[in-house]
Amino acid sequence: MIFEQLFDTKSSTYTYIIASGKGREALVIDPVIEKTDEYLEVLKNLELKLVKVIDTHIHADHITGLNELNKKTNCTRIMGAKSKSEVIDLKVNDNENIKLENIELKALYTPGHTDCSYSYLMDDRVFTGDTLLINGTGRTDFQSGSPYDAYDSLFNKLLKLPEKTLVFPAHDYNGKKNSTIGTEKNNNPRLQVSSRDEYAEIMNNLKLPNPKMLDIAVPANLKGLTLDQIN
Repeated sequence: MIFEQLFDTKSSTYTYIIASGKGREALVIDPVIEKTDEYLEVLKNLELKLVKVIDTHIHADHITGLNELNKKTNCTRIMGAKSKSEVIDLKVNDNENIKLENIELKALYTPGHTDCSYSYLMDDRVFTGDTLLINGTGRTDFQSGSPYDAYDSLFNKLLKLPEKTLVFPAHDYNGKKNSTIGTEKNNNPRLQVSSRDEYAEIMNNLKLPNPKMLDIAVPANLKGLTLDQIN
């Protein structure tokens, strides 16, 4: 299997390129628009044909590359059924599978960071978007976020996966590339709570500044803008 983890330093976003082998069909998760040419170069070097691209949720800290990749490759744009994006080709439901040759991902509805947040489970790993981060969890104070929904997504869905399951988030701000469900369950400070109310109390008092791109990125991602439309 080909598994490439790429990083955008400006937004601290991880993008994933997945394929069953060289010269096969490929899938991209959470692309950043400014990195489109880099993704296309990786795909070209590995002789991959991009057929599907997924966003885990409507991002507020960068403009997605989902639409630019679609424009360049005609790949299918995929998001969860709760997404408000106006340009998605395929919306998947909770527990629905996405197939790519010998690879299969299961969509898991994990709201809380946003009301359209989905995680994607693939064999020994899960792509958690902003729902579960390494040593943290996604904020819940905008885009119809809810600390109570986040608690349920974390404790009743993601943390019930096998402890050895690898965690690949959409962001990391400290140079960490992955973790495991077991490590996060035992060591993530946000998860050392005994109730939904205790988790909500933590999340409601973070007092974080809004993402710098919030007012630009969210409308652009809802409308599905491409590079020529934002430059």
